[in-house]
Order: sequence, then structure tokens, then C-alpha cells
Amino acid sequence: MTADHADPTARITALADERVDFRFKGLPPDADGLTVGELAAQRRNLFTGGFTTPAIALSAERVEHNLGLMADYTARHGLVFAPHGKTSMAPALFARQVAHGAWGVTLATPHQVRVARAFGMERVLLANEVVDAAALHWISRELDAHPSFRFVCYVDSVRGVELMDEALRAAGGTRPVDVVVELGAGADARTGARTEAECAAVADAVAATRTLRLIGVSGYEGEVPGADPESVRAWLRRLVSLLADFDAAGRFTALDEILVSAGGSAWFDAVAEVFAEVPALSAPVLKVLRSGAYLSHDDGHYRRLTPFNRVPEEGRLEPAFRLWAQVISRPSPEQAFLNAGKRDAAYDLDLPEAQVVRSARDGALRDATGITVSAISDQHGWVRTAPDAQLEVGDWLGLGLSHPCTSFDKWQLIPLVEADGTVRDFVRTYF
Repeated sequence: MTADHADPTARITALADERVDFRFKGLPPDADGLTVGELAAQRRNLFTGGFTTPAIALSAERVEHNLGLMADYTARHGLVFAPHGKTSMAPALFARQVAHGAWGVTLATPHQVRVARAFGMERVLLANEVVDAAALHWISRELDAHPSFRFVCYVDSVRGVELMDEALRAAGGTRPVDVVVELGAGADARTGARTEAECAAVADAVAATRTLRLIGVSGYEGEVPGADPESVRAWLRRLVSLLADFDAAGRFTALDEILVSAGGSAWFDAVAEVFAEVPALSAPVLKVLRSGAYLSHDDGHYRRLTPFNRVPEEGRLEPAFRLWAQVISRPSPEQAFLNAGKRDAAYDLDLPEAQVVRSARDGALRDATGITVSAISDQHGWVRTAPDAQLEVGDWLGLGLSHPCTSFDKWQLIPLVEADGTVRDFVRTYF
């Protein structure tokens, strides 16, 4: 067993030893050569401590709030939490999620699993079918080398099962790979077997192997076509019925627990409601929720879609990201340009939202009234301004972002910032 796996915290702690240099945009040029830990210990201010624009900021207080809120929510509803790690790809945040009670982490690709394992994550749900032989050989070796490693992945086709079995037999491992059959959310949805009969055929194919072990069912309700509360709940009940039918047919043998999983960040209230209806089966049921965007939430897509809009009595997530860009051109009273663009800001779902201006003259903050981001190009933000908008060259404009997944992936080292601008720590990402 390697030192990394023997001590799951070792690599997390070692993140503070990485040297700051040109690789990390936005950081103070005069910090080159310091370790991340040394820079964090200086507790510089994001605005006056030498950070360059554009600069991303992740609110320390809001991240902590969101971690606690979802930990409480899942515990209250009898759910096991495996938040989707593809959102942040930040092992230090994975560790904080586990410290707040998460069972493990969900991931989307074998590479992401390798990142998680490098930082000691012991439970991983890979929410995809894996047919890459080289990746399956690595998974097999990892399972054999580390008995405490719990790995589960999807299967959604007979052909996929055949390819997995072929690769795993060639790998010669001794531990079978645990799999769950993925039920697709509809004819025009993403992955997953489309019908219960197809799911049964996939389960039969798994049973015919010695390299795979069927432990449950899963799916993603966010892909239900024209998703609304009624259609999402109907699909989730199909998933629960499939689970019960598989159990009644004796498909889950000699298991300590049976797994059922669903849940993105838009319908976890429906998942909680329907999973409460799961009947008693031949073994205890692990009801796994996979929501990931909650960690930073956002100022756009998930602000509109969060289930807490429907159940406000359950709590409220707080948007934790803010991108600070500087006004570098003001060619007309109606137009301005920022030094941040597609390389810095999420733009796949919504454009950034102008929220606050920090004056270059005196550092005073004011609302970004009359200021709108109208477009972004690779390295510029296009801004429209109303006649009475206060904005001049040199001002910093604080932007709210939409879609956490495409906010984290543009920054390798993200300042974790307190409300007064003090940089408490840094979050390292691995995309």
C-alpha cells in the first residue's frame, strides 16, 4: 500500500506545499516562489494584496453554509450523500464534503477517479458505463491493491457488459466490479437502458459474468424530457419499481446492502420524496443522492432551478463564486469592456451577472445599477451601461456566475475569501 493510500490526508495536507508561480492566474506576482500555505498564511486582501485581475473568489462563509445545509438535508431525509465531484474536481473540497458526512464522491470519468484515489477517497460512484480496457485494468488493479476501496459504476447495455467482462478477465483481478443498471430517463435522454426489459437484459448479462456484481439501479432524473414535478416523480417511481422487481426476481444475492441512486441539483426534493417510498427489500437499501452543484451554488441556472425554491422551509443555498474583472476600456457612455472573458467565466448557460462595482479611486463598493454584461469573447467582457451608470476605467466589477461546473474548471488555484476580502486559503483543482 502506498503512503498516499495509507494516509488519506497526506496528499491533501501536501497541497499547501505547492509553489506559487506563473501557472496560477490572478495570484500576486510578488508571491512567486512562496508555497500555497505560506501565501495563505499572509492573509492578504483580494483587492489590496497584489492579486491581479481577472481574479476569482470563492466565499469561505458561503461554502461552509452550503456544506452544512446539504449535510443536514440528506440526513433529515434518510439519504446517503455522494456529491458529484466533477463540479469542482478539488480534492480538498471532496475531503470537506466527507467531513460533513458524505458517504463518498460521485465522478464521471476514470481520470476523475484516479484524481480522487490519489487523494485518498475510499468510496467512489462512477456515474457512467466504463468500456475503456486500459481504465478497467487500472480499476481492477486498484481494487485488488486496496481492499478498503469501494467502487461502483454504471452498466446500461449488454455490449457494454461484454466489453467490461473481457477487459476485466484479461486484467486477472480477484475482486469483481460492483455495478448498477442505469435506467434511462426517456427516449431523447442521455445514457441508460430505455426500458425495464432492456434493464433486465443488462442485469442478466452481468449475472453471466464472474467479473461484475450487480448491486442496484441508478439514473438521472434531470434528463426526463420536459421535466416537471409530475414527470420527474413518475420516472423516479419507475426506478424504485425496477429496484423492487430486480430484488423480487432474486437478482441481488448475498449482498449486505442494495444501492439505489438518483439526484442532480434540480430535483433532489423529488428524489427525497420518492426514495422515502422504497419498500423493504432482501437487504438494507442505500439511497444515494448525487447532487454536486450545491457546493458553490450559482447566480443563474441553479438559482432558478434549486429545489429550495419549492421547499423554502428546508433552507437556502448561497452563491459562493464571484469573478472580479477590471474595466479596461470605456469607449462610449453606453459601452465598456472588461479584462475577463470565456477563459475566465462560465458562459455555457448564462452570461455573467454584473453585481457590484469597486471604485478604483477609493475602494468604495456600490451596486452595479444599470450595468449589464451583454457578451463575452475569449479575453473580453462586453458591457452595456445605462446613461446614469457609474463605471470608469480601472474600476473592478464583481460578477456573479452561472453553472459551477464551468466556473471551477477555468481556475487551477482558487482563493477562498472571507467577507471582508481576506484570502483565507486556496482551492486546487484537477481537471
